[in-house]
Amino acid sequence: MNLPSNPIGIFDSGVGGLSVLREIRSLMPNEHIIYFGDQGHVPYGPRSMEQIQNFSEGITNFLLQHNAKIIVVACNTASAAALKYLREKFPDVQFVGMEPAVKPAAEKTQTKKVGVLATPATFQGALYASVVERFASDVEIFQNTCSGLVNQIEAGELDSEKTKKILDDALLPMLEKNIDTVVLGCTHYPFVIPLIEKIVGEKVRVIDPAPAVAKQVERLLEARGLRNSSNENGEVVFFTSGDVKSAENVVSKLINEKVEIKSVIWKNDFEIVSSID
Repeated sequence: MNLPSNPIGIFDSGVGGLSVLREIRSLMPNEHIIYFGDQGHVPYGPRSMEQIQNFSEGITNFLLQHNAKIIVVACNTASAAALKYLREKFPDVQFVGMEPAVKPAAEKTQTKKVGVLATPATFQGALYASVVERFASDVEIFQNTCSGLVNQIEAGELDSEKTKKILDDALLPMLEKNIDTVVLGCTHYPFVIPLIEKIVGEKVRVIDPAPAVAKQVERLLEARGLRNSSNENGEVVFFTSGDVKSAENVVSKLINEKVEIKSVIWKNDFEIVSSID
């Protein structure tokens, strides 16, 4: 199999980063993309910072071996745990990470009450604490980890009763506190925005950071003269460390695009063996 040349590299613990890929494809349809879904290790949320850093380093090496020109850490948990580590480890590589969209939420809220949905690792990270301290000191923030929601989305259960109950348990107490904005602090969560909007109603704003991340990728590529000049649609290749059949089923539900899915295995926490090597 011939992989696309000079692709954008994107990775996540699973399929959540496809919400970012979707926005990048919409903004820059001619760009080639290699996506790595680490479904053999999903979810990252309960894992240690050291382990997430190891996985992120291994995936970065894998993407660089396939000539990625920029790497998008399309995972809030990995961004919180490993983005600083990756930038120090790979000083010549340009990384774009995820930052909980607390700043725009704080700027737009009228009630000064904001709900944030994210994984435990994101809430515990220094990045989240810094964003809250810098931009939301005058805002009351209500947090929920939505335990089990990532696994529901990985299974393609976007509107099941179990998924709705997880979101009801998270959002209904926040609505009682008069929140008017919900921040999605996990790249998996935009895939259940329709369900979230049903629960919170039209008066509550739901903020998905993926469009802003896509625009940042575009800015950085243009600044370095790395945009693909072709007028043809770029290729997308999806690598999974999990089960290919399961990945095919859920990817087809999440994005309206035919994607070639390839299997890889972890040799250890730092090294990936590609099925095409």
